[in-house]
Amino acid sequence: MLLERLGILTDEVSQDLIEALDWVKENNLKHVELRSFDGQNIADAPDEVLDRVLYEIEKRDLFVSGISSPVFKCPLDPERPVTTGDTFGQKEESVEQHFQKLERMIEIAEKLNTDKIRVFSFWREQHPERYISEIANHLKKASQIAEQTDIILLLENEGTCNGGYANEIAHFVRMVDSPHLRVLWDPGNEAYGGRAAYPEGYEEVKDLIGHIHLKDAFINKNGYPQCVPIGQGEVAYAEQLQALVDDGYKGLFTIETHYIPEGGTAKQGSEMTLKGLRSILRA
Repeated sequence: MLLERLGILTDEVSQDLIEALDWVKENNLKHVELRSFDGQNIADAPDEVLDRVLYEIEKRDLFVSGISSPVFKCPLDPERPVTTGDTFGQKEESVEQHFQKLERMIEIAEKLNTDKIRVFSFWREQHPERYISEIANHLKKASQIAEQTDIILLLENEGTCNGGYANEIAHFVRMVDSPHLRVLWDPGNEAYGGRAAYPEGYEEVKDLIGHIHLKDAFINKNGYPQCVPIGQGEVAYAEQLQALVDDGYKGLFTIETHYIPEGGTAKQGSEMTLKGLRSILRA
């Protein structure tokens, strides 16, 4: 049943969109998320490119499950030191510019026939607890904008952001209290941050989930986090997936591999992750 709801971020296979879509179809996945392709972030794609993208996706009987945007991967205040992370080709911009980016992301989502856009909770402050109300207010404003076009924003647990872990994103989503802001649960990100994804993290978010990303990770012997194919990390995926079934989760799953084997390619990493996931499901 889960396999019928499984997709992947195309750039976790290849930056060449056609190559990625062919791989998705060959592996019987059902949908794709878009973040970057053909060397550009989706935020920068003009309408004529998006028309071609949608044509190629639908030609393969696939659909777009969501837009993995960089919205709110920015500092609340550029004068304060913060932890930063990958912006997938986007330059640093202000909060105001990111609200403008959100408007464009909504246009892109509508053009690609999806109602889901991933967002973040701003680069992580040295003392995130001091800015909870400010962050929640921005997210509430964003959800009100999304509501106008019936878009759902998905807040991901991302360690370089203020909502880095399950308990933090759950708190923000509950504060905003809108059906247009839900949790994007990534168990692998929780493990990457050195926390237990299941059952501890899942218990925090299980009634708030709007979408799920799948990756695996662990803290290595040198104390550093690293991503690995699903089944080789610290996420208890068999138990996590069973809990989602038991709790009635009806949404979609997207592979976000974040693993490239030494000397190999992103496609090979995704093949290994897909193989590991299918092995867990068979067991």
